Amino acid sequence: MNPGRERILRELGLGPTWRLRSPPLPEDGPVAASEVDRVAPAVVASGAAGLADWDRLAATVRDCRACGLCAARKQAVLGVGDRHADWLFVGEGPGAEEDQRGEPFVGQAGKLLDNMLAAIGLRRGEDVYIANAVKCRPPENRTPEAPEIDACRPYLEQQIGLIRPRLIVALGRPAAQALLKTEVKIAAARGRLHEYQGIPLVITYHPAYLLRNLTDKAKAWEDLCFMRRSMRQLKGG
Repeated sequence: MNPGRERILRELGLGPTWRLRSPPLPEDGPVAASEVDRVAPAVVASGAAGLADWDRLAATVRDCRACGLCAARKQAVLGVGDRHADWLFVGEGPGAEEDQRGEPFVGQAGKLLDNMLAAIGLRRGEDVYIANAVKCRPPENRTPEAPEIDACRPYLEQQIGLIRPRLIVALGRPAAQALLKTEVKIAAARGRLHEYQGIPLVITYHPAYLLRNLTDKAKAWEDLCFMRRSMRQLKGG
């Protein structure tokens, strides 16, 4: 095995160690050009993403009472990162620690996500924005229900319009269904490009799922390689 690939696999929990490093990126093959061309990015909002737009969105989300999730939340969690990012990662919803701190992916799943980002040469906050399908914590960290996702979808759509990412990564089934508005099975949907309003979209496992299902981390590694190849082609590399 390539030594660089071996180190990265260890970062994802597929080896005996689990420490965050900055390993060299492995060799991988190209994505079919037809797939990237078929879902080339489109402009989803006019004008630049201004601070005032984000402030209005944050205030609207903070005051939202559109579904019952607002009743038990400590705070709404809009998202975090580079507001002009090429990469947008969308998860499911805040957990207890995220609800406390007001930032997505800050628990154990967040640590794994950071390692996954590092595996393809990315870092939280640097050309990366992280959001969730719903902005308030579901009770007992349960999966968001369809009406809750529907109530929050306009906020996610506004975020995408402001960021205008080159590539969206849906982390888990609820995020994928929120974006595609259809039933999704991760096993069947991963490994190919989908589309959200002209923007290429990749579907992979949620980090929390990977913590419970270690054998699927190898598949997540394949997805990371695929999304990195897709981004390279989107940038003309």
